Amino acid sequence: MLFVCVSLVSGRSPHADYIDELIRSESYNYIFPDNTLEDAKLDVPGLIRKYKYPMEVHEVTTSDGYILQMHRIPHGRDQNQVPDPKRPIVFLMHGLLCSSADWVMSGPGSAFGYLLAEEGYDVWMGNARGNYYSRKHISVNPDDIDFWQFSWDEIGDIDLPTMIDYILDHTEREKIYYVGHSQGTTVFFVMCSLHPEYNYKIKAMHAFSPIAFMAHNESPLLKAMASFDNSMKILSALIGVGEVMSNNLFLKWAGESFCKDQAITQAICSNILFYIGGWSDEQLNTTMMPVYFGHTPAGSSVRQFIHYEQGFFTKDFRRYNHGPLKNIVLYGTRLPPKYDLSNILVPVFLYYSNIDPLAAVPDVNRLYKELGSKSKMMILLPSFNHFDYVWGINANTLLYDVVIRLMRFVDAYDNFMRKPYLTEYYKILMG
Repeated sequence: MLFVCVSLVSGRSPHADYIDELIRSESYNYIFPDNTLEDAKLDVPGLIRKYKYPMEVHEVTTSDGYILQMHRIPHGRDQNQVPDPKRPIVFLMHGLLCSSADWVMSGPGSAFGYLLAEEGYDVWMGNARGNYYSRKHISVNPDDIDFWQFSWDEIGDIDLPTMIDYILDHTEREKIYYVGHSQGTTVFFVMCSLHPEYNYKIKAMHAFSPIAFMAHNESPLLKAMASFDNSMKILSALIGVGEVMSNNLFLKWAGESFCKDQAITQAICSNILFYIGGWSDEQLNTTMMPVYFGHTPAGSSVRQFIHYEQGFFTKDFRRYNHGPLKNIVLYGTRLPPKYDLSNILVPVFLYYSNIDPLAAVPDVNRLYKELGSKSKMMILLPSFNHFDYVWGINANTLLYDVVIRLMRFVDAYDNFMRKPYLTEYYKILMG
């Protein structure tokens, strides 16, 4: 079942009440602009409308009953303002514990969603099941643990195909560009591994901090979780049973154990996102911190974390391990099968860094080698930490400009990896 809903009422961000509490308690020894605090408390539709961009809310229902919300910026505000059904489509998919807010919260002139719209793209932003904007089901309440019985396997297997098919049907187009960050890359690899027919619906895939293999993971949170891997009772008490809890004893312990006393640093460590992926001082815009905290974490199932943990221990990229008996029922084997990365044939650009704790260089190298695509490139961004791809001060010039130029390059040349075109390609990368 598919349906569209266009909302006219703006709401509050996932943690607007928390921002109000911080302001009242004067927890920050720092004065933030009123505009920043307002952005921290607006939801995504409210943010986009505030800055006078066209905005649509679309909802789709998956085959297993989850109701997913997508946000669309169909054209620009300052440039490319006239609606055009022939605009190229870009689909943006967020990472773990995040939402479509990642692509707009940095504001016009900086956030990738706005930049793409100004450059003439029809921008669609997805939201995975269980996050703040996709927290609905046709029959199960999110307060029920049954709602949370999914990992990123289901997001790649079911959610992505559902959203992409809806976009193509709604716009009457044949292909889209796909851009994913972190888990947003993982679920793409899942989708095309399990459903190779989606290779023919994607022009090119741009992977920010690509994650498939986790053998060399250095994330403080995931490494801490590894200590409790054999005790699900302890692990569930720390991060939640069905849904990952955003404020709990685990985060309090993390803040006390790993943070300094300065107000800014303490606030960073109190947010689970930074404890997963770290931060870099040169790319973190501290003025925007209330906005980050207002919109993240945006919700996740515990199984999404466990699935990554399973990859850390097995050193492979496999489907979710339910245990031998259920694996036999679901997959026909005692062990969950590996995702077949050789099924991924679309052009793939992997953007990675040597300081990203989640997408370690050896793991990205292995991913590159196992992808079936003959048109694939690795692009190193040395100064980027895990969240700099979406929030970094210099993401616009170091990353987004390159992505837009490469998308135009792919449009211009059907087989862009042919030798006559490679010189032009390297000119793009060198700026």
